[in-house]
Amino acid sequence: MTLRPAVKVARRIAEIGREAWDACADNPAYAGNPFIRFDFLDALEASNCAVERAGWGPQHLSVEDEAGRTAAVMPLYLKSHSQGEYIFDHAWADAYERAGGRYYPKLLSAAPFVPATGARLLARPDVDREAAWRILLGGGLSVCERYGASGLNLNFVTEDEWCWLGEQGLGRREGQQYHWENRGYRDFDDFLGALSSGRRKTIRRERRDAQAEAEIVRLTGADLTEDHWDAFFGFYMDTGSRKWGRPYLTRAFFSELGERMADRVLLILARRPDGRGGGRWIAGALNLIGGDCLYGRHWGCVEDVPFLHFELCYYQAIEWAIEQGLPRVEAGAQGQHKIARGYLPKPVYSAHWIADPALRAPVMRYLDQERAAVDQEMEWLEEAFSPFRERP
Repeated sequence: MTLRPAVKVARRIAEIGREAWDACADNPAYAGNPFIRFDFLDALEASNCAVERAGWGPQHLSVEDEAGRTAAVMPLYLKSHSQGEYIFDHAWADAYERAGGRYYPKLLSAAPFVPATGARLLARPDVDREAAWRILLGGGLSVCERYGASGLNLNFVTEDEWCWLGEQGLGRREGQQYHWENRGYRDFDDFLGALSSGRRKTIRRERRDAQAEAEIVRLTGADLTEDHWDAFFGFYMDTGSRKWGRPYLTRAFFSELGERMADRVLLILARRPDGRGGGRWIAGALNLIGGDCLYGRHWGCVEDVPFLHFELCYYQAIEWAIEQGLPRVEAGAQGQHKIARGYLPKPVYSAHWIADPALRAPVMRYLDQERAAVDQEMEWLEEAFSPFRERP
């Protein structure tokens, strides 16, 4: 399949369209990742979350084949800040601007506000992958030059992309998250059986105490209503205002998500029972369902119930994944406390091209040192704190 060398730039993903975008995003190699699909990315734009005035100016790239059909795409944003990315480059920006440079705007290929690994160079299954990747990368660098951006950054890329981008001269960055892996467990008790006796007792006590205070409800598909989204948005806003001061997502986004992707949503809510089959919602955890993974995204509460966070975000997610036969749960960014709940450290990857050689050289040296340190820390964390009786 011959590809046209020219790259098109779309200021809205809707200009490319669902059918054309998802023809690339639905490649079986991407394991049904929900965050790279048209509906998720378009919902962020339609709800004014990932738009210019929020500091996320869409510059999505597309490549056509010889028949004029979209053959490859790349989500791309012109950023005026580094918020909502979870790969932190604030120190680079500060150093560069102290030296008289201008770090913003920069270009970012990512799923906005999502610290989850996913393909960024999306190609239809029937096209030459490397040829498509080369054209997309070249297009990204051209857009970078056009806007005078400080660089091109690709966050939470797949390992294959990370290795290939490194071969093209981009700086390779490695971070870590905590993921749970399903080792063929029959049920939650079977999972607990793989843990040390002390951890089994602790988790059972935490679950018992949380469930004694609240009724847990799982919702997906047609069971999701606007009332549920109203409740969850209240939790999201409360958590956001306490943690970082300016939540990224609007109320409209959750309605868009429920309308477009309800079957990809697992919303776990907790309520105080009223004795009449109802009650007041007090906490919730939002997950998105992929082909091989349950992705934990947001949590919030309006009451402080001991261990309810662990129950909704970690234990319910594990239990549901076992029931559905999913191989993995990714519980989002940060949090060494997840290790004690069965989530072990795993690498996550990003790649960075810095336009100014004066900044590029020290960043590349730093990345070499950081990768070695991250690998050592992950090995130490698993060796020192793993809750499993035997090393997985």
